[in-house]
Amino acid sequence: MIALAAPAKINLYLHIGPVRCDGLHDLASLFVFAHDGDVIRAEPAKSFSLQVTGPYAALLQDLPPEKNLVYRAAEMLAREAGVETGAAITLEKNLPVAAGVGGGSADAAAALRALTKLWNIDIGDAALARLAFRLGADVPACLAEAPVNVSGAGERIENGPVLPPLWVALVNPRVEMPTGPIFSAFDKAHAAPARPRLANFRAATYAQLSQAMDATRNDLESFAIEKAPVIREVIDGLASAPGAIAARMSGSGATCFALFASAQAAARAAQAAKARGYWAMASALHVRPRSG
Repeated sequence: MIALAAPAKINLYLHIGPVRCDGLHDLASLFVFAHDGDVIRAEPAKSFSLQVTGPYAALLQDLPPEKNLVYRAAEMLAREAGVETGAAITLEKNLPVAAGVGGGSADAAAALRALTKLWNIDIGDAALARLAFRLGADVPACLAEAPVNVSGAGERIENGPVLPPLWVALVNPRVEMPTGPIFSAFDKAHAAPARPRLANFRAATYAQLSQAMDATRNDLESFAIEKAPVIREVIDGLASAPGAIAARMSGSGATCFALFASAQAAARAAQAAKARGYWAMASALHVRPRSG
């Protein structure tokens, strides 16, 4: 059996541009990943099957397997690589659904990585990333599990900066925030947005990280707050937590995050959010880019 983490994705910033001819938005972002998140397990089998377990499994119980990105990733990889066997896949769903932390994309990326090991497929990083992009714009970046600069619509990926040791508190006010309506609200408010460029995100120290966060933004945050004002309360609460370096919404929401220099400070912030009835998780971040 192969078991791999599908870590939570966090957009340290997210700048959105115009809609491209393929219907996707140009964007510029820095993706980082927590150590924790969902888990993918894959075992040899004659055919494909997908079992969903974990705290958020119930939210996916009515979704046909063939509509799940994990199942689609498995079928696509098998088809492209000429694999004639199947796999018994288990998705342990620990992250909220439609939450802005890349749950579905990270799950699909982990499934691709797990199945290349299970089936012993020799496929280069570039080819796997191209296949991943066909599943979703965030899936190629989620293959990295390390800080990456992401541009285009998600297909252009470069190593991100080296960050100081960091822990994150992730908080979701138990609000689902589907991506489509948030992007539609952005488009309605910005008829001709400029094409975004990657920020000069220099953050080797905590002081530099704070400055880099102050100089960037999440262009979707205000639109998510308009639909769910509680997001503003969550961000403000995280920003005021002892030791918080910066706080922001991730992706299209509704999950928000704060960055900390210690595991204890992140854990305290997550615990305070849980006491308010929110979903929360504290985790270390991967802070070094991929080698090579």
